Amino acid sequence: MTHPTILIGTTKGAFLLSHADGWQVSGPHCGGWGINHVVGDAETGHIWAGGGGDWFGAGIWRSTDRGATWSLAKLSNGQMDEWAAGDPDMAAMFDWTPTETPFDGQVTSIWSLHHAHGRLYAGGNPANLYVSTDNGETWTQSESLASFPDREQWAPGAAGLVLHSIVSHDDPAKLWLGISAAGVFATEDGGESWARRNRISNADACDHHHHPAAPSGGEIGHCVHNIARAEGDLLYQQNHHGTYRSPDGGRVWHDISHGLPSSFGFPIAVHPRDPETLWTIPLNGDIDGRFPPGARAAVWKSTDGGQSWSDKRAGLPQQGCFFTVLRQAIAVHGDATLGFGTNTGSIFLSHDEGETWDEVARHLPTILSVEMM
Repeated sequence: MTHPTILIGTTKGAFLLSHADGWQVSGPHCGGWGINHVVGDAETGHIWAGGGGDWFGAGIWRSTDRGATWSLAKLSNGQMDEWAAGDPDMAAMFDWTPTETPFDGQVTSIWSLHHAHGRLYAGGNPANLYVSTDNGETWTQSESLASFPDREQWAPGAAGLVLHSIVSHDDPAKLWLGISAAGVFATEDGGESWARRNRISNADACDHHHHPAAPSGGEIGHCVHNIARAEGDLLYQQNHHGTYRSPDGGRVWHDISHGLPSSFGFPIAVHPRDPETLWTIPLNGDIDGRFPPGARAAVWKSTDGGQSWSDKRAGLPQQGCFFTVLRQAIAVHGDATLGFGTNTGSIFLSHDEGETWDEVARHLPTILSVEMM
């Protein structure tokens, strides 16, 4: 059995989990930064980690040697820079030197990364899209998204106005973004223009939950949590109030929540070869604790595009389980190895497409993202 390297973003840095005579953890990497998302390119061995916050500012760390060493492309300064600039002793303690940053005052942290068609994309908080064509050394901002016509009406979610999902297509001109809580956005001209893609196709079948994030007025609630592409223009979405499928690139969305124990959850993942197989991890609700229903962990699987669902529990805790699995904390490898991480610091892995699970790491910091390379 071959094992991918698991790339993990946490509140205390990036970690790499690899298998050699058992699972071994490397980290924390990235200088103590909170890391929201880590992605890698198996062909080159390059790894990128995006994160930051009020203290450090925003930036993307890069390793060109599979995690042995790291360098930082800083996009904005934080409170540490302000303090250290006026205090030589603090600057010495932090080994700080002034850094020219291109987007000061525009971005506080990086939430998502995506590598496709020779470009590296980064999603920020506040929600802007940044693009690099030199493997993450330098960055430009998508001005078309920054100047979207109704941008002043976008309402932040609980975590802020974050661009957390970046989904590419075989056609490099197509890209989808998930922004909480503004909705789904799509481009078909390489980012020259963007369109909102939030319309519910079966609006009459959708219950309104009397919540600001709920479906209303024929549109999906704008608090999209995660997006995944299966093939072509077939997309799946986990929303604040439901799980949805779109066969046409998000122009219309079908509610496929029936059969799930809850309409609330964060992550969604799609099989790398079967567009009708997908997984999600429902939680009991946004104000009910955000843990597995009944405190019994399960990954819910569909093999018919969301028409029906079954719960997969083998190997997962079935009593007293109160963890949360966040929006970027599930991943599928090309061989259909499936993994997810919890806010309690555990990594669970399945080698049989989610039927059974093993805990392969525990006691990590709060896990914010999981990817495989």
